[in-house]
Amino acid sequence: MTAGQGTSAAAADGEERELLPVATAARTRAAVRELLRPYRALAWGGFAAVVVATAIGLLTQPLLGRIVDLAADRAPAGAITTTVVLLVAVAVTQGVSTGLGLSLVSRLGETVLARLRERFVERALGLPLEQVEKAGSGDLTVRVTGDVSLIAGAVRNALPELARSLVAIVLTLGALAVLDWRFLLAALLAVPVQVHTARWYLRGAVPVYAEQRVASGAQQQQLLGTIGGSSTVRALGLEEDHAERVARRSWTAVEVTMRGVRLVLSFYCRLHIGEFIGLAAVLAAGFWLVREGSASLGTATAAALYFHSLFTPVNAALVLLDDAQKATAGLSRLVGVADLPLPAQPERPATPRDASVTVTGLGHSYEPGHPVLHDIDLTLRPGERVALVGASGAGKTTLAKLIAGIHRPASGTIRLGGADLDALGPAAVRRTVALVTQEVHVFAGPLADDLRLAGPDATDAELRDALDRVDALGWAEALPDGLDTVVGEGGHRLTSAQTQALALARLILTDPPVAVLDEATAEAGSTGARALEKAAARAVDGRTALVVAHRLTQAATADRIVVMDAGRIVETGTHDELRAAGGRYAALWEAWSDTRAAGS
Repeated sequence: MTAGQGTSAAAADGEERELLPVATAARTRAAVRELLRPYRALAWGGFAAVVVATAIGLLTQPLLGRIVDLAADRAPAGAITTTVVLLVAVAVTQGVSTGLGLSLVSRLGETVLARLRERFVERALGLPLEQVEKAGSGDLTVRVTGDVSLIAGAVRNALPELARSLVAIVLTLGALAVLDWRFLLAALLAVPVQVHTARWYLRGAVPVYAEQRVASGAQQQQLLGTIGGSSTVRALGLEEDHAERVARRSWTAVEVTMRGVRLVLSFYCRLHIGEFIGLAAVLAAGFWLVREGSASLGTATAAALYFHSLFTPVNAALVLLDDAQKATAGLSRLVGVADLPLPAQPERPATPRDASVTVTGLGHSYEPGHPVLHDIDLTLRPGERVALVGASGAGKTTLAKLIAGIHRPASGTIRLGGADLDALGPAAVRRTVALVTQEVHVFAGPLADDLRLAGPDATDAELRDALDRVDALGWAEALPDGLDTVVGEGGHRLTSAQTQALALARLILTDPPVAVLDEATAEAGSTGARALEKAAARAVDGRTALVVAHRLTQAATADRIVVMDAGRIVETGTHDELRAAGGRYAALWEAWSDTRAAGS
């Protein structure tokens, strides 16, 4: 079952979206500390291993310098053997300790990311659907896909490399000081250029990458809206208009991305200037010290090699700022959602006495001053099946979503079994009322697992019974692997009618006392419409049901019909009573009958 996608709550072009919150930099850092706290031992172990590996690796340069001194003194070839053996030992030991350190750091990062992802998903699933609709599904989609991918990449690649690079920089500078403090001073001439470059980059990168994520979210939201509503777009002849909207969103994303590219290119150019300054200074210092007799040729060689070896970790650390800024922008967006409070649950949740639904004085608007429902009074008796009919825009879907607890009404009350929705709390409302819409998501995996999302403890026999009640058992067992067939993304593709039947089978397995069907058979097409309508009737049998009828044949079989127009209830009664009354329903039925006759 799904809760449907957007409504008219936002402007058509998506300009008035209320995006989900983004955490501040301070809050993001605090969240990372909170996530790391339980794994301090793992963090210190990984850091220690990286330090040891880097320190061992720093023995390479003086050993190479020793070879230079031996060659300069014309020592016999055998004198170099010990040094070469030591070089091999250093390489092997460094490789082993580096592998251990990086594996520990990677495990730390993956563990922390998993905790953050779990917290994000928990909050995202608990968000009021009204809030998600106001933000637009694109915003949440980009966070759970693009932002998570960025952070995962940083954790798997950038974090271990950054840790090793920072340690290498500190220890290498210390090694230069041990050789001669003047080598260290020469090397530090590059630092002002590098620090200035890093600060300049950070000032420009943070807003650019944050803007890039927002632009990507807006672009994806526009694509989702255009593709999802493609049939309506074509029917109204709005193809050109929507193409322009997509192009505008896309060009905005491209422009922001190119600003980031230009920023990175300038960043690299400035880094190279710092490297050339530092290397020239170290070589000059070495030349002067050797000439003065203060250092040997091997020592000067080691110093030059030390500084040259700094190119990789310094560049890696500074270049990783690029990944770090992208990941930080994404992390702040995840933390912003993860920090959202879960919907409050009443301390003593009320218990519905029965499966009745009572709506009193209900009014609602998505935008101030533009009400879509006006003073609705409606009662559904336990076990009664009521059909909502009316022209498009009459307010049927809004009323259905309010009763299902998707939105909070602007005025009036909704009671389930005599208990107010607020007194029940979101969890109890979800257990009491199930909403099935025409937009059904098929989860990737075996068909049986998809069904068990609605009934985790359901046996194979219960799954088959649910499918049989909606006339879906035949095609389900005819799949290549029966109920074990993988469906959803990358699996066996289900037809629209099969997908709708799957949603109805989930409804049976969930077994709520109240069911709301919002045009749940609309996607079936005329061929399978009558069969799916019968399946829907069996799925809601014994439940209180509110059915937003896409076809009037579905309304005709309901216990009672409620006709809406312009956000108000204008008629109510049985099919025969309303036809005899000659009012709005009678006119709708006549038009519907004429259309069917013309189509046949």
